Amino acid sequence: MDSSSLSHTSWNCKYHIVFAPKYRRKIIYGELKQDIANILSMLCKRKEVHIVEAEVCPDHIHMLVEIPPKNECIRFCRIFKR
Repeated sequence: MDSSSLSHTSWNCKYHIVFAPKYRRKIIYGELKQDIANILSMLCKRKEVHIVEAEVCPDHIHMLVEIPPKNECIRFCRIFKR
C-alpha cells in the first residue's frame, strides 16, 4: 500500500469522485472535454491534490484523487460546483 507522509503522520486517502451535469445530459464533447480536463488539472495542482486517474465521458466525469488529510474532501468538491 502506497502511503504519503507529513511530519508526524502517514496517510493514504483516495476518493472516487463523479460529477454529472443536470439530468446527466450528454454535453461534454470535443473542445469542452479538453477545457474541463485542463481546469481540473489546474485546480488540483492549486489545492495540492494528486489525480491518480481521471476520465471525462460525454455525460459525467470520473476522478480518483489522493487528497492530503489537511484538506477536506467536501471542500475540494465544492470548488467544482461553483
